[in-house]
Amino acid sequence: MNTAAHIDQAQQPASRREWLGLAVLVLPTLLLALDMTVLHLAAPHLSADLQPSSTELLWILDIYGFMVAGFLITMGTLGDRIGRRRLLLLGALAFGVASVAAAFSTSSVMLIVTRALLGIAGATLMPSTLSLIRNMFHVERERTLAITVWMTGFIVGSAIGPLVGGLMLEFFWWGSVFLLGVPVMALLLLAGPFLLPECRDEQAGRLDVVSALLCIVALLLVIYGLKDAARDGLNLSAAIAVIIGLGVGVVFIRRQRRLTDPMLDLSLFSQRAFSVSVLAMLMAIFALSGAWLMIFQYLQGVAGLTALEAGLVMLPAAILQTAASLVVPRLSRRFRPSVFVSVGLGVSVVGLLLLLLVQGQGLEGIILMALGTMLLGVGIMPVMIMSTDLVVSSVPAAKAGAAAATSETATELGMALGIAVIGSVGAAVYQQHIAERLPDGLTPRQIETASDTLGGALAVIKQLPPEAAQAMLLVVQDGFAAALHVNALIGAIIMASTAVLTATYLRQVQLKE
Repeated sequence: MNTAAHIDQAQQPASRREWLGLAVLVLPTLLLALDMTVLHLAAPHLSADLQPSSTELLWILDIYGFMVAGFLITMGTLGDRIGRRRLLLLGALAFGVASVAAAFSTSSVMLIVTRALLGIAGATLMPSTLSLIRNMFHVERERTLAITVWMTGFIVGSAIGPLVGGLMLEFFWWGSVFLLGVPVMALLLLAGPFLLPECRDEQAGRLDVVSALLCIVALLLVIYGLKDAARDGLNLSAAIAVIIGLGVGVVFIRRQRRLTDPMLDLSLFSQRAFSVSVLAMLMAIFALSGAWLMIFQYLQGVAGLTALEAGLVMLPAAILQTAASLVVPRLSRRFRPSVFVSVGLGVSVVGLLLLLLVQGQGLEGIILMALGTMLLGVGIMPVMIMSTDLVVSSVPAAKAGAAAATSETATELGMALGIAVIGSVGAAVYQQHIAERLPDGLTPRQIETASDTLGGALAVIKQLPPEAAQAMLLVVQDGFAAALHVNALIGAIIMASTAVLTATYLRQVQLKE
């Protein structure tokens, strides 16, 4: 799409073709959100079949997220150069092929490799869908609604993940969870050429391979270090990975400043709406991830629910969140982003504080957890929808791919930070609580296992006589509740700080009519 054509269409309302195209774009976002949750449910099944080592299993679970985060910015800028629809369709084809290969993997190494390919393909889908929305919807009100629908795909995918995964694993083998992506990608490949426009930055030069490699290496090392620290605590290898990653990142930034046609235009960050919105999304997801990490563990490990039952408990929150998201476009025209976003974040703070009341096992804890997640889900929607809207609308349409990729990378980094930093604090609280209160008579191996994770403690409990098991269960429940409280409190402080940030620095920003 050339610049003149874009100017002519600047205020042209979207036609039926664009709205049908939006429906097609929502499908991969829904699938990617769903794919994040179903594999964790399938882990015990594939472990029994492929018998991976503990290290191989961790790579099976983590490699997808590593590759998505590492390749987002590169793929976003590549789409600006070769065409966003072309990149989306190539990514969809690769995702479908890799999904089939993953489903029928015959070894742990094969599954790790196919999961890595899925992550690289997934990194092409995310910025492509959002940047295409930027080019398809030129009227501000319609674009806000389109982004809301796009974001709702994530909500629905996350909500139905445990339900779909539980049902698939009830009737089929573990590889079936990967085949969910095949019909979705097939539909995208069939409908995309007819419903989606091709658009690119006509002024962009060739992709700088050195910059792409620097960007990928920097992000992969930082994300790896953060996840390793979250899993094993602060250690030398994690620290070295983060330090080297940050060093490579500095080299990448300096190179972008020297290039006449940089891969990532750093001048985008000089716009307050762009930079504050990116930071707000990162901080909000950072705060949310640390607590969210504990919620499903609580429902299944402490409350004793199955994966399917836990999904059902979370379903009302997802439904309410989806309903609330549909109100955001209308309210966004009545209130300034600084007011709307900060008030929403305040609601999320209340939801996090409600988790401080959760204690041990019982129906009351489940109800409090459900209410807290409802408030969290509703409150987070304004910052995610409006910040995404501000990010993509504050840059020229030609730079939409880079802007969308930066937005997605911020959320990925926020998630990794939340799991690593806040998750590590919660793990330390749990371990200290358990170490001080474990009953006598346990072997050193049992003490180590019980102090490591909630799942390990529950496995040890099954080995004990009834009276000792009951005593230890109470200790474990109290310890996990204490960890949940610390994570929720830290998240509430970060979320409140984000509310202050947006209320202060988005004060002069207003979405156009």
